[in-house]
Amino acid sequence: MKTYRSSALVAPFLILWLSVAPAFGANKEMVQLQTQVQQLQEQMTAMQRSFDERMGVMKNLVEKDTDTVNKLATALNNLQTTLQKQQEGEGTKGDQLSGQIQALNDTMDEIKVRLAKVTKQLEDMQSAQQSYAAQQATTQAQQKQMESAPPPDVLYNNGLRDYNGGKNDLATQEFSDYIKFYPNTDLAGNSYYYLGELQFKQANYQQAVQSYEQVLQNFPSGNKAASAQLKKGFALLELGKQDEGVSELRHLIQRYPHSPEALQARERLRKAGVSSSGR
Repeated sequence: MKTYRSSALVAPFLILWLSVAPAFGANKEMVQLQTQVQQLQEQMTAMQRSFDERMGVMKNLVEKDTDTVNKLATALNNLQTTLQKQQEGEGTKGDQLSGQIQALNDTMDEIKVRLAKVTKQLEDMQSAQQSYAAQQATTQAQQKQMESAPPPDVLYNNGLRDYNGGKNDLATQEFSDYIKFYPNTDLAGNSYYYLGELQFKQANYQQAVQSYEQVLQNFPSGNKAASAQLKKGFALLELGKQDEGVSELRHLIQRYPHSPEALQARERLRKAGVSSSGR
């Protein structure tokens, strides 16, 4: 009698725990994602601050170098003009000065090349800054989307309700949103499967194959894996890819030999006149 009462008391708490656990897992994942986004924002802010400081130094150096080159060019032009006036009566001395001016011209050319490199580096840094700013804006937009997203159980249940109600466009949007906001949860695998079902109904067999493949690749132990493989095989057959479709159905039979999906796969192969064992 005492054991019966204890079980009766424990059962409600167990049911409550089972109903809360999935939501808790999803909320925990959202908190982790938001923490990662915040850390990324802080790192990008620190990088941009350091970048701005370096760019300020670079701009100052470029301005000084440009001013120096301009002054040097003006001095050389004045010197060359003076030399031309003096060359008429000074012969050898004029040749010496001409050689000195040529050396100065060569030096100035080197300075111009270096200045061009510095300018290119400055332009690259400005481009990098714009890229960082764009990334930061994207990250902030994603964070806002996450904050405005419906809870995972609400979003998934809405999609399932509209799917069962024949509201295909609305269900497609809701399952797509679930995958976007909660890509690593178990129900994301189900969402991929129902997207494949919607695409299959609309004869978008190639897209359906891709959705079913997402289930098989990323959620191989999920409760929709067998159904996804069955429907992937059907979609391949609809696309005229006979060998690939038959191979997929045979693989399903080997992997889930006693499942309802295996029975459907055997029936489809039988109608096509193909052995289910490959012999």
